[in-house]
Amino acid sequence: MPVTSILKDPETLTLTVNASFPVPVSRLWDAYLDPRQIEKFWGPVEYPATFTRHDGAVGGRSDYYMTSPEGEQFHGYWIWNEVVEHKFFEVTDGFAHADGSVNEDLPATRTVFSFDPCDGGSNLTITANFDSVDDLEQVVAMGMIDGTRSAMSQIEQVLIDLRNYAQTFATEAQLLSDTQVRVSRIIRGTQEQVWRAHHDPELMKRWLLGPDGWKMTECILPQGAGDSYRYWWEPNSGVEGQGFGFEGVCLASTPRSFESFSERMIDTDYPATVNETTFTPVQSGTLLSLVITYPDAQTRDMVLATGMTDGMEASYARLESML
Repeated sequence: MPVTSILKDPETLTLTVNASFPVPVSRLWDAYLDPRQIEKFWGPVEYPATFTRHDGAVGGRSDYYMTSPEGEQFHGYWIWNEVVEHKFFEVTDGFAHADGSVNEDLPATRTVFSFDPCDGGSNLTITANFDSVDDLEQVVAMGMIDGTRSAMSQIEQVLIDLRNYAQTFATEAQLLSDTQVRVSRIIRGTQEQVWRAHHDPELMKRWLLGPDGWKMTECILPQGAGDSYRYWWEPNSGVEGQGFGFEGVCLASTPRSFESFSERMIDTDYPATVNETTFTPVQSGTLLSLVITYPDAQTRDMVLATGMTDGMEASYARLESML
């Protein structure tokens, strides 16, 4: 079991967790920055976590919930205050309502995750800073210490799995809920390169080609939040089919790390989606995570059945060959 100590200190208003792992700092860091990995150990064994957003950059936000054995969901959030890669990150860690709004009835903490190399692996120190003794005692009474031990007992297995996982770069889709799917791909390129590849119209026309034998003919990109965008594809000569495209509005954008769009298929009655993309530097390249929110499960399943994931893999593989 990796946890070596959990210290409650009412004088300094802190709760400190110390743990050691037989892996390099870079591997442990990636486990915390990759939503597919952290959700395997962030919640206690009986309360698995699901991350619907995990934007590990200064000013970024993470949204997650833990699900009880009875199916009840308990929501939380992080606001990322400071990040020094492979050294530490600091977040405001709080409770939330189901709609993502802050639950003011429960305390938030300023929590620092510190990563240090040691003989045989890495040391992790997690320090939660509270505003008052009452806040500290409240979360302890809620089971935070036992929950932390249970959650962190799962990390070593995740890190072992990560040794094989790190060699897998194929695009994968994971159902998060009845209306959400997360599509993930590690792209072998820097965060700057991958971001630019999604924001340079001429470059996008070279890798985002659509179905086999098609080409992107129109690529109008937004300059920031509130701007519209439009993509259009046409078949090459001799290829059957009619042109199609997507349009929408940029809802939010943090250069190089996060963006959110509304999206609808042009000239159809298909309902719009909300697409949130994070660009996270990891040991093997840049992890691109796209969370798509559909109006209902039927629409979600219909889109996935079109071969969307395979099409995205072909495009990302093409992009990777250009970097």
